[in-house]
Amino acid sequence: MHMHRRLFACSALLSLTISLLAAEPVGTSPSFKGPVGLQLYSLRNQIKEQGASALDFVKQQGFVEVEIGLESHYGLSAEAMKEALDARGLKPIAALASLDFFLKQTDKAVAEARRFGVRYVGVAWAPHKKPLDEQQVLSIAEGFNQAGKLLKAHGLQFFYHNHGFEFVPHQDGTLFDLLVQKTDPDLVKFEMDVLWTIHPGQDPVALLKKYPNRWALMHLKDLRKGVKGDLSGGTALENDVALGSGQADYPAILKAAQEIGVKHYFIEDESPVVLEQIPVSLKYLSTVTF
Repeated sequence: MHMHRRLFACSALLSLTISLLAAEPVGTSPSFKGPVGLQLYSLRNQIKEQGASALDFVKQQGFVEVEIGLESHYGLSAEAMKEALDARGLKPIAALASLDFFLKQTDKAVAEARRFGVRYVGVAWAPHKKPLDEQQVLSIAEGFNQAGKLLKAHGLQFFYHNHGFEFVPHQDGTLFDLLVQKTDPDLVKFEMDVLWTIHPGQDPVALLKKYPNRWALMHLKDLRKGVKGDLSGGTALENDVALGSGQADYPAILKAAQEIGVKHYFIEDESPVVLEQIPVSLKYLSTVTF
């Protein structure tokens, strides 16, 4: 009888241990707490080709949080995407769309944000003509403030995802600094894309510390070693490499991001070998120490 009890107790303890291990949030380590989600743009080609079944990969990797598009779902209807996410227990946290969508179709943008239950809504590109200049940045900042105000009225937080072209030298800093200074801290937050911070020659750690109250989200992405960037906001997709194998000093970046209170992290992998790289990136994040 006692043996049975002991066996039962051991079995229960083993099951509990396994369930606790399984519950360990994906992409986190004893140092880095996440949470880590996936930007679904990473699987744009797979979703176009396979439909909702492409999202099985997201669940299999252990992701819970995702960042989505708000205007487009890579061939799926909004209803089908919502159903596919719900069926796999995937939770949309943030969504990206065009600035015009937020400014000119605010009601629709709000309705879509509510459909998916996201709190953060933002843009990853600011319409501009090259070269970017002070006047254009002032106009962009005005648009961001307006979008932020419209969305805040509906309980949504607007944000801007940097894309590399904003770091044109300006006075004693860059035009990105001007953009931060001319946007309302309450209405406009930022999502740091690590690749698009390194590519134009900026230091992610310094930028995080410079504006500790503005960064809410982060795109985890790495730039191939040896690639010399510029202010174009563009690079070959093959230059998007697995986390930890590129130019980014991720232990320092994640430490700084965690210290200033970045709320959510999303892997975004635009490479042609995304399905191979995402597991490598997750494994790397699970080993990060600082």
